[in-house]
Amino acid sequence: MTKKGLVNVQPLRTQDEIKDMINALRRGNKATRKRKDLAERDVLLFLTGINTGLRAGDLVRLKVADVRTDTCYLQEQKTGKKREIQLASIRPDLDPFLEGKADEAYLFASQKGTHLSTTQVYRILEAAADWLGRTDIGTHTMRKTFGYHLYKQTKDVALLQEIFNHASPTITKRYIGIRREEINRSLERFRLG
Repeated sequence: MTKKGLVNVQPLRTQDEIKDMINALRRGNKATRKRKDLAERDVLLFLTGINTGLRAGDLVRLKVADVRTDTCYLQEQKTGKKREIQLASIRPDLDPFLEGKADEAYLFASQKGTHLSTTQVYRILEAAADWLGRTDIGTHTMRKTFGYHLYKQTKDVALLQEIFNHASPTITKRYIGIRREEINRSLERFRLG
């Protein structure tokens, strides 16, 4: 935690960090083993988040019917803008999870039958991060991870800016941690005198 209780949330920058997070989500908190159905839900929530760039509030509102096809359309809760989401890359993870589920059911249902709250999502991620000894994980980690890796693959900050609905490329680069990374790399060998 940082000043005022805020976490400096970061993207997961390597495939190993992503794999570690998936394993931690499967494992559960501390010594208590997580139920298999909850572990599957939590891993799919994380995979959907890092592969779509959706905010946690939009992820939890997804219904089973929304993800039966490779393209999902939704109206973002925060911006009110319509967004097209591609799901083909996570189809192999989605299909087994969808088996036997009603179309009107929430994709990420709570144990009470409603959808998970963003607070519950935070707690799920925080428990996994705690097991990994990390203090820089939060709900925006999923969105930032998506952005970081898309930027690293494409170097197209304008595309990412449009996906995230950011006002400027500078905001987008700062959001995904690229600017700080570029500054640090520039200063590594910088020396005068």
